[in-house]
Amino acid sequence: MTEDTTEESTDTPGESADTPEESTPSQQNRRLVSGWHGRFFEEFRVGDIYKHPFGRTVTETDDVWLTNVTMNLNPMHFNEAYASQTEFGERLVNGTVVIALAVGMSVIDVTMNATANLGYDKVKHHAPVYHGDTIFAESEVLKTRLSESRDHVGLVTTELRAYNQDGDLVLSLERTAMVLKRESAQPSPETPPGWLEGIGTQPEDVN
Repeated sequence: MTEDTTEESTDTPGESADTPEESTPSQQNRRLVSGWHGRFFEEFRVGDIYKHPFGRTVTETDDVWLTNVTMNLNPMHFNEAYASQTEFGERLVNGTVVIALAVGMSVIDVTMNATANLGYDKVKHHAPVYHGDTIFAESEVLKTRLSESRDHVGLVTTELRAYNQDGDLVLSLERTAMVLKRESAQPSPETPPGWLEGIGTQPEDVN
Protein backbone atom coordinates (compact mmCIF):
# COMPACT_ATOMS: atom_id res chain seq x y z
CA MET A 1 0.00 0.00 0.00
CA THR A 2 1.46 3.31 -1.02
CA GLU A 3 1.62 6.24 1.33
CA ASP A 4 -1.01 8.93 0.76
CA THR A 5 0.91 12.13 0.19
CA THR A 6 -2.14 14.24 -0.70
CA GLU A 7 -2.15 17.48 1.26
CA GLU A 8 -5.30 19.03 2.56
CA SER A 9 -6.64 21.47 0.01
CA THR A 10 -6.59 25.13 0.93
CA ASP A 11 -8.46 26.20 -2.20
CA THR A 12 -11.49 28.37 -1.85
CA PRO A 13 -14.82 26.94 -3.07
CA GLY A 14 -15.04 26.89 -6.84
CA GLU A 15 -11.25 26.91 -7.37
CA SER A 16 -9.15 23.86 -8.24
CA ALA A 17 -5.64 23.16 -7.03
CA ASP A 18 -4.22 23.61 -10.51
CA THR A 19 -5.78 27.01 -11.06
CA PRO A 20 -3.25 29.07 -13.06
CA GLU A 21 -1.56 32.00 -11.43
CA GLU A 22 -3.88 34.99 -11.33
CA SER A 23 -3.62 36.83 -14.61
CA THR A 24 -3.01 40.53 -14.97
CA PRO A 25 -3.62 42.88 -17.90
CA SER A 26 0.03 42.57 -18.90
CA GLN A 27 -0.29 38.78 -19.12
CA GLN A 28 -3.39 38.54 -21.25
CA ASN A 29 -4.86 40.12 -24.32
CA ARG A 30 -6.52 43.39 -23.46
CA ARG A 31 -9.58 44.41 -25.46
CA LEU A 32 -12.34 46.98 -25.57
CA VAL A 33 -15.70 45.33 -24.86
CA SER A 34 -19.11 46.79 -25.65
CA GLY A 35 -21.26 47.69 -22.66
CA TRP A 36 -24.93 48.57 -22.62
CA HIS A 37 -25.54 51.14 -25.38
CA GLY A 38 -29.20 51.66 -24.63
CA ARG A 39 -32.11 50.95 -26.96
CA PHE A 40 -32.41 52.48 -30.39
CA PHE A 41 -35.67 53.19 -32.17
CA GLU A 42 -35.72 49.85 -34.02
CA GLU A 43 -35.55 47.91 -30.74
CA PHE A 44 -38.80 49.17 -29.22
CA ARG A 45 -41.85 46.91 -29.52
CA VAL A 46 -45.36 47.93 -28.48
CA GLY A 47 -46.33 45.98 -25.39
CA ASP A 48 -42.77 45.46 -24.12
CA ILE A 49 -42.29 46.30 -20.43
CA TYR A 50 -38.89 47.26 -19.00
CA LYS A 51 -38.45 46.94 -15.23
CA HIS A 52 -35.72 49.48 -14.60
CA PRO A 53 -32.71 48.36 -12.54
CA PHE A 54 -32.33 49.34 -8.90
CA GLY A 55 -34.68 50.95 -6.43
CA ARG A 56 -33.99 54.34 -4.90
CA THR A 57 -34.84 55.37 -1.34
CA VAL A 58 -36.06 58.95 -1.14
CA THR A 59 -34.43 60.80 1.74
CA GLU A 60 -35.41 63.96 3.56
CA THR A 61 -32.37 65.66 2.01
CA ASP A 62 -33.57 64.80 -1.51
CA ASP A 63 -36.97 66.27 -0.82
CA VAL A 64 -35.96 69.43 1.02
CA TRP A 65 -33.11 70.21 -1.35
CA LEU A 66 -35.15 70.03 -4.56
CA THR A 67 -38.12 71.73 -2.92
CA ASN A 68 -35.92 74.69 -1.99
CA VAL A 69 -34.10 74.78 -5.34
CA THR A 70 -37.40 74.94 -7.24
CA MET A 71 -38.88 77.50 -4.79
CA ASN A 72 -41.87 75.30 -3.95
CA LEU A 73 -43.44 77.07 -0.97
CA ASN A 74 -46.01 74.45 0.00
CA PRO A 75 -45.37 73.81 3.73
CA MET A 76 -46.31 70.13 3.30
CA HIS A 77 -42.75 69.58 2.07
CA PHE A 78 -40.69 71.49 4.66
CA ASN A 79 -42.83 72.32 7.71
CA GLU A 80 -43.13 69.28 9.97
CA ALA A 81 -45.21 71.09 12.62
CA TYR A 82 -47.76 72.03 10.00
CA ALA A 83 -47.72 68.72 8.12
CA SER A 84 -48.12 66.70 11.34
CA GLN A 85 -51.56 68.24 11.82
CA THR A 86 -52.83 67.24 8.37
CA GLU A 87 -54.54 64.00 7.41
CA PHE A 88 -51.13 62.54 6.44
CA GLY A 89 -49.52 63.18 9.83
CA GLU A 90 -46.12 64.11 8.38
CA ARG A 91 -44.43 65.83 5.47
CA LEU A 92 -44.93 64.44 1.97
CA VAL A 93 -42.24 64.14 -0.68
CA ASN A 94 -42.62 66.83 -3.33
CA GLY A 95 -44.45 65.31 -6.29
CA THR A 96 -41.96 66.72 -8.78
CA VAL A 97 -39.18 64.89 -6.92
CA VAL A 98 -41.02 61.63 -7.54
CA ILE A 99 -41.50 62.50 -11.22
CA ALA A 100 -37.85 63.43 -11.68
CA LEU A 101 -36.69 60.26 -9.92
CA ALA A 102 -38.95 57.93 -11.90
CA VAL A 103 -38.06 59.54 -15.23
CA GLY A 104 -34.37 59.37 -14.37
CA MET A 105 -34.64 55.67 -13.50
CA SER A 106 -36.19 54.98 -16.91
CA VAL A 107 -33.49 56.66 -18.98
CA ILE A 108 -31.15 53.66 -19.08
CA ASP A 109 -33.82 51.59 -20.84
CA VAL A 110 -35.91 54.13 -22.74
CA THR A 111 -34.17 57.40 -23.54
CA MET A 112 -30.44 56.78 -23.28
CA ASN A 113 -30.33 57.51 -27.03
CA ALA A 114 -33.02 60.16 -27.16
CA THR A 115 -32.34 63.52 -28.75
CA ALA A 116 -35.33 65.21 -27.12
CA ASN A 117 -38.32 64.64 -24.86
CA LEU A 118 -41.42 65.91 -26.65
CA GLY A 119 -43.93 65.81 -23.84
CA TYR A 120 -45.24 64.41 -20.57
CA ASP A 121 -48.93 63.56 -20.49
CA LYS A 122 -51.52 62.02 -18.18
CA VAL A 123 -49.41 62.59 -15.07
CA LYS A 124 -51.13 61.08 -12.02
CA HIS A 125 -50.03 60.83 -8.39
CA HIS A 126 -51.83 57.73 -7.14
CA ALA A 127 -50.51 57.68 -3.56
CA PRO A 128 -48.36 59.86 -1.31
CA VAL A 129 -44.61 59.28 -1.02
CA TYR A 130 -42.94 59.70 2.38
CA HIS A 131 -39.34 60.21 3.44
CA GLY A 132 -37.74 56.77 3.57
CA ASP A 133 -39.94 55.21 0.88
CA THR A 134 -38.10 53.28 -1.82
CA ILE A 135 -39.22 53.87 -5.39
CA PHE A 136 -39.12 51.33 -8.23
CA ALA A 137 -40.05 52.13 -11.83
CA GLU A 138 -41.05 50.38 -15.05
CA SER A 139 -41.96 51.53 -18.56
CA GLU A 140 -44.35 50.00 -21.07
CA VAL A 141 -44.07 50.82 -24.77
CA LEU A 142 -47.40 52.22 -25.97
CA LYS A 143 -46.61 53.49 -29.46
CA THR A 144 -43.79 53.90 -31.98
CA ARG A 145 -43.64 55.73 -35.29
CA LEU A 146 -41.13 57.19 -37.68
CA SER A 147 -40.49 60.90 -37.52
CA GLU A 148 -42.07 62.85 -40.37
CA SER A 149 -39.45 65.60 -40.26
CA ARG A 150 -36.22 63.86 -39.24
CA ASP A 151 -34.80 60.78 -40.93
CA HIS A 152 -32.43 59.86 -38.12
CA VAL A 153 -35.00 59.39 -35.32
CA GLY A 154 -38.29 57.78 -34.48
CA LEU A 155 -40.90 58.67 -31.86
CA VAL A 156 -41.48 56.39 -28.89
CA THR A 157 -44.31 56.77 -26.38
CA THR A 158 -44.14 54.90 -23.09
CA GLU A 159 -46.15 54.72 -19.90
CA LEU A 160 -43.92 55.14 -16.87
CA ARG A 161 -45.13 53.64 -13.60
CA ALA A 162 -43.53 54.03 -10.18
CA TYR A 163 -44.18 51.90 -7.09
CA ASN A 164 -43.14 52.05 -3.45
CA GLN A 165 -41.60 49.22 -1.44
CA ASP A 166 -45.07 47.88 -0.60
CA GLY A 167 -46.01 47.54 -4.26
CA ASP A 168 -48.37 50.52 -4.22
CA LEU A 169 -48.59 52.46 -7.48
CA VAL A 170 -47.55 56.02 -6.61
CA LEU A 171 -47.09 57.62 -10.02
CA SER A 172 -47.95 57.09 -13.66
CA LEU A 173 -47.37 59.23 -16.73
CA GLU A 174 -46.92 59.00 -20.47
CA ARG A 175 -43.97 60.50 -22.22
CA THR A 176 -42.90 60.73 -25.84
CA ALA A 177 -39.31 61.06 -26.97
CA MET A 178 -37.35 61.24 -30.21
CA VAL A 179 -34.97 58.28 -30.17
CA LEU A 180 -32.04 57.78 -32.53
CA LYS A 181 -32.05 55.01 -35.10
CA ARG A 182 -29.11 52.68 -34.63
CA GLU A 183 -27.62 53.49 -38.02
CA SER A 184 -27.46 57.16 -37.04
CA ALA A 185 -25.63 56.53 -33.79
CA GLN A 186 -23.30 53.67 -34.76
CA PRO A 187 -22.13 52.96 -31.19
CA SER A 188 -18.92 51.01 -30.68
CA PRO A 189 -16.76 49.90 -27.75
CA GLU A 190 -14.43 52.86 -28.25
CA THR A 191 -17.23 55.40 -28.80
CA PRO A 192 -20.29 54.45 -26.72
CA PRO A 193 -23.23 56.87 -26.34
CA GLY A 194 -22.14 60.15 -24.79
CA TRP A 195 -18.43 59.74 -25.56
CA LEU A 196 -16.47 61.86 -28.00
CA GLU A 197 -14.26 60.12 -30.54
CA GLY A 198 -10.67 59.67 -29.36
CA ILE A 199 -11.34 59.87 -25.61
CA GLY A 200 -10.01 57.17 -23.30
CA THR A 201 -8.62 53.76 -24.27
CA GLN A 202 -8.42 53.21 -28.02
CA PRO A 203 -8.12 49.93 -30.01
CA GLU A 204 -4.45 50.61 -30.74
CA ASP A 205 -3.79 50.90 -27.01
CA VAL A 206 -4.81 47.30 -26.31
CA ASN A 207 -3.66 45.44 -29.42
